[in-house]
Amino acid sequence: MLNEYGTLHESNGRYALKFERFFPQPPEQVFYVITNPSSFSQWYPFATGEMDIRLGGKIAFNDGEGTTYEATVTELEKPYLFGFREVDDLINISLHEEETGCRMIFTHTFIDGAWAVNTAAGWHRCLDVLHQIVNGKQVEWEDNSAELRDYYRGVFD
Repeated sequence: MLNEYGTLHESNGRYALKFERFFPQPPEQVFYVITNPSSFSQWYPFATGEMDIRLGGKIAFNDGEGTTYEATVTELEKPYLFGFREVDDLINISLHEEETGCRMIFTHTFIDGAWAVNTAAGWHRCLDVLHQIVNGKQVEWEDNSAELRDYYRGVFD
């Protein structure tokens, strides 16, 4: 599995988790997988697959415990940039063309730093699954949550 761990940054009372992942595919192919409703709902937590991919469009979520909510698309520049506001959090995904594929920078900006360890471990796993989908592999969620939380706790605390 990937060893591309996230980093935590603090600025003006907000926190940002940043992950970088390399894909051997061009940005167009990766962008399609990231914004395709059927694949998005496989790697992004609570996504229902209902998505209106345009500026101001809505993305539907359901936590499976009775809470539904929407995100609003705030940035869209195909095939390089996709961002949305999910409640008080911002998600920004940018793709940068490289000689043999593209580099994705995934940034989650949020207010409550107490959640940084669990959130980082969760995104790490989600982005591992995204990598599997982009590479045409069967989705397999690795049972590594505890190890990832231990790692991020050691780095962030």
